[in-house]
Amino acid sequence: MARSSLLRPSWWRSRTARLVARAQRVHARTESRFPVVTHLADRMLAVNIFDSATRLAAQCFLTAVPLVFVFASFAPQVLREQLVASVRAVFGLSGAASAQLEAVFRPQSEDLQQATGVVGALMVLLSATAVSRAMQRLCKRAWGIPRSGPRVAVWRWPVWIGVWLLVLVVQAPLRDGFGAGLGVAVVVTFVSQTALWWWTQHLLLGGLVRWVPLLPGAVFTAAAVTALSLGAGFYMPRAIDRALSAYGPAGPVFVLLSWLIVVCVAVAVGVSTGAVVAQEGAVARWLGSPPPGWLDQRPR
Repeated sequence: MARSSLLRPSWWRSRTARLVARAQRVHARTESRFPVVTHLADRMLAVNIFDSATRLAAQCFLTAVPLVFVFASFAPQVLREQLVASVRAVFGLSGAASAQLEAVFRPQSEDLQQATGVVGALMVLLSATAVSRAMQRLCKRAWGIPRSGPRVAVWRWPVWIGVWLLVLVVQAPLRDGFGAGLGVAVVVTFVSQTALWWWTQHLLLGGLVRWVPLLPGAVFTAAAVTALSLGAGFYMPRAIDRALSAYGPAGPVFVLLSWLIVVCVAVAVGVSTGAVVAQEGAVARWLGSPPPGWLDQRPR
């Protein structure tokens, strides 16, 4: 008798309906007790974390990395030396990987400058603004700003790229804590990353959100990036050396792209989490954050 009931479609429909109703009750209880969790899950789905992070990583790899090479080719020798040291510090490179990095930046820089020219360098810079646009879309999604919302001045895109290059150049002394040790290096890296991502959100959102509500996103993102920077010192040298021995010069390309995706996922999660936390209950009232859907409530 029990087996025959399992074969009836009506039994499966009723069973499915009960499971759906139970899941809805659990979701409702979770939302009432822990609203930030459900709001964060909804925001992550709206942002489409992995898709946004993959797009951002691809834009970094295809446009920002060539810009670094062009910048190194036109930069003075002292600045070029500092850039090489900073890239080495960011990825913790040593041995064969470090030697290959120097070979890429130094001997070929004059040839690259002649081949690129001023016009080509400007084209690379304009192409690199694709990274700024991808980051801007991420920030807008995190704060629930639709694509059809207020437009942001395009001059902000090259400005963000320029500041990003300057921050990259000074990474060597920052990651070393200005010679004071690992503890100071972690604090300095966290503080500088917080300032960078706080300013990034404000710049790319065009001031649509005030400074104070953007602080949680900057803190969460800085914490994630700082933790990854520590992990890079242990993981990247070994991974790149293995890739070099197994696949030759093309091996580190795959390692770099994979690491960029991990970093971009951390950035996407950090910015989105900060936006949700800043718009929740007492925190929203304390920070003066705009509520969800605030753009729809503004007078037109």
